Amino acid sequence: MTDLAYLPIATPTARPARRLPRSLIGWILPAALVGVWEAAARAGLVAPNHLPAPSTIAATLAQLARSGDLVAHVAATLGRVGLGFLLGAAAGTLAGAATGASPTLRRLVDPLVQGLRSVPSIAWVPLFILWLGIFEASKVALIAVGVFFPIYLNLMGAVAGVDRKLIEVGRAHRLSRASLVLRVLLPASLPAYILGLRGGLGLGWMFVAAAELMGASEGLGFLLVDGQQTGRPAVVIAAILLFALLGKASDVALAALGQRLTRWQDTEVVR
Repeated sequence: MTDLAYLPIATPTARPARRLPRSLIGWILPAALVGVWEAAARAGLVAPNHLPAPSTIAATLAQLARSGDLVAHVAATLGRVGLGFLLGAAAGTLAGAATGASPTLRRLVDPLVQGLRSVPSIAWVPLFILWLGIFEASKVALIAVGVFFPIYLNLMGAVAGVDRKLIEVGRAHRLSRASLVLRVLLPASLPAYILGLRGGLGLGWMFVAAAELMGASEGLGFLLVDGQQTGRPAVVIAAILLFALLGKASDVALAALGQRLTRWQDTEVVR
């Protein structure tokens, strides 16, 4: 007869812990803040004419969507940011690559760019209105200015900081100038360049609000002013939240593209 004391004790199989997907971790804090905000509004802890409840703002967005105004405002802002980003990115890429590759050009151009970088965004508004009028050209130019500086700075620093040994190795293998750029300079500077693009895109979203204050008849900036002038805080906050959501979505898309282009890196890209 088997002694029961020596029988192995069956233990329940431990279930693997379920982990929250990484992509959802960043939504925990915003969701918690919205929950607290809604509870505080429903409890009457905040004045509805100062800070409407999230449910009120959602109802305002739904009303704007049903009337078709939301699509028109979002499309106008997206168009301005997209065009301004393309122009600013092109100018920043050319200037950053040129000054990064040429120390003489860097000494000549960089002090001027660094000085202009300190000019506040709102200070460009009167000048662009005088030069380009109050229509689309001045708004796009203002956004392009904001996009230009981060891209220029990151790319210039990345190209200028490429290890000279890598360049010498390329030359030792008799790479042509084009091959040297494609096989050495571009991979070495690409991560910093993508960071510059993301920074430039973020500033583009900031500058579009100032741009749409220049007599715009549609766009999220116009929605901000309209909500303020008509005493509708829900419209103002809805426009601010749309700026945040659209800016985050565009940054996620750019970060995903950058991660695909820099797959050799071990660093995790935060989206």
